[in-house]
Amino acid sequence: MIKAELVRENGFLRTCSICGHAGAGPKGSDIVCAAVSVLARTAADVLSKRKGVKFSGKFPRRGDFLLEILSVTAEETDFTAGVGDFLTEGLVSVAREYPDFCSVSIEEHRR
Repeated sequence: MIKAELVRENGFLRTCSICGHAGAGPKGSDIVCAAVSVLARTAADVLSKRKGVKFSGKFPRRGDFLLEILSVTAEETDFTAGVGDFLTEGLVSVAREYPDFCSVSIEEHRR
């Protein structure tokens, strides 16, 4: 089971932690793992190309991912919010399609 835990603050993604393996297919051809991996890696890749976004993205071992958005300039706020929304909705979509193999929890904080 893949478990994704997201923390959002005022609707803005702050952290995303993903761990585990779906077990929906043989290693190397598991579509649930592939979908989650593509979403997470693409989010990290596009954020890494923005000069006004500081974040920490780690892949400590196969099947684990941690993204933490540390700071964002005013110019990059909308872009970064869009990436966070895309990642959140993508993960929720995968979990909805494959509930036996992927779960998502979202913690909302208001300031």
